[in-house]
Amino acid sequence: MSTMTRRARQVSPLERRWIRLSAVGGLLTAGLVAWARPVEAQVARVAVPLEQTTLLIPDRVFIGTEDSARTGWVVLVRGERIAAVGPRAEVRAPADARLVVLRGTTLMPGLIEGHTHLFLHPYDETSWNDQVLKESLSLRTARAVNHARATLVAGFTTARDLGTEGAGYADEGLRQAIDQGIIPGPRLLIASKAIVATGSYGPKGYATEWEVPQGAAEADGVDELMRAAREQIGHGADWVKVYADYRWGPNGEALPTFSEQELRALVEVAASSGRKVVAHAATDEGMQRAVRAGVAMIEHGDAGSAATWRLMAERNVGYCATLAAVEATARYAGWREGAAPTPRMVQKRSGFAAALAAGVPLCMGGDAGVFTHGENAWEIELMVAAGMSPAAALRSATSVNARLFGLDGRLGTVRVGLLADLVAISGDPTREIALVRSGVRFVMQGGRVVREP
Repeated sequence: MSTMTRRARQVSPLERRWIRLSAVGGLLTAGLVAWARPVEAQVARVAVPLEQTTLLIPDRVFIGTEDSARTGWVVLVRGERIAAVGPRAEVRAPADARLVVLRGTTLMPGLIEGHTHLFLHPYDETSWNDQVLKESLSLRTARAVNHARATLVAGFTTARDLGTEGAGYADEGLRQAIDQGIIPGPRLLIASKAIVATGSYGPKGYATEWEVPQGAAEADGVDELMRAAREQIGHGADWVKVYADYRWGPNGEALPTFSEQELRALVEVAASSGRKVVAHAATDEGMQRAVRAGVAMIEHGDAGSAATWRLMAERNVGYCATLAAVEATARYAGWREGAAPTPRMVQKRSGFAAALAAGVPLCMGGDAGVFTHGENAWEIELMVAAGMSPAAALRSATSVNARLFGLDGRLGTVRVGLLADLVAISGDPTREIALVRSGVRFVMQGGRVVREP
């Protein structure tokens, strides 16, 4: 009897079952990778060796911090990082460098999405309640894989996902799959389960005798909030998200959910782990409590007052307006382009203009998931429509978001030593902002090409 045969007989039934399951898992993983990999040539993931040097030759370069693009500049990428940037005559590339000519384009930093929900899809397809209660976690995860790919191909090489909305901690697994190269997608900052006050969130509208699964984690009082924050952090959250107010008033109106003391405790426990708190806050009082408690960012901010915007500017608290989500929900309700804006649209735009005038740091984040993933740059267009210059809106989507998210030492600008996250857009988006959504031709993430012309 051979050694191989003797060893085979020593394998236990349990071990043989594990081997069979491992083989099946390997086949499933390979199938998922093959399915998730783009099939179109223009969105193919090109496995460029990390030691390779690439010279990118666009018509101009927008470095992410200025008001205009630099004509005649090029970018040299070595491995995963930017090795040189400047006028073509001053950038020396090795003889074996790969040349990528991007005629007619502006090369700029990879875009950073500040507010997305990869586990949601547009509400005119399926309501939020039905997504949370009727779609299985496996179905929602499969959708999230597609959403991540669409976001990356649209030029967003980094994204902050602000809550799985009933999908538990699946965002951590999605992030791992992206980081390990199993699926394409933006590098993720995650918040997992947002924290809400008991009885304030949803799904709602069901018989009182039933305990309906919630789209976020419920917690009350200082001790429970601290425990909830630690639970999110323990499951990999980069940001702790709290709902400082929500639609739980007597008539369904938005009202504050937590006291300033409770919010301050949440901020303190997050800070002790090196993390920050981001607050959903639509009411002025909810915003005020959150800002005084020390949160780093406010999302939505529909009813912010002049005093609140001043306070946020003084404390350098970022603001993510999510203009696109408001316009998307208006469209779902029947509003059409060219019609008079709805009252909520007017409120949102005027609040954004007031925050801009007050000098509040403005995050670019549209609440994708409410609308289609891959259309993320719609928010940039709406920021310009609400009063920003195109260059300022592009800065919000690159260098400003990088700074707000603590990533400015890694990405967000076209600078030597930073990660080579780069996007080439037809024409000059600093002059014609719509191109940032319609004109993406080339995407590089960490030195790897993920979309080619």
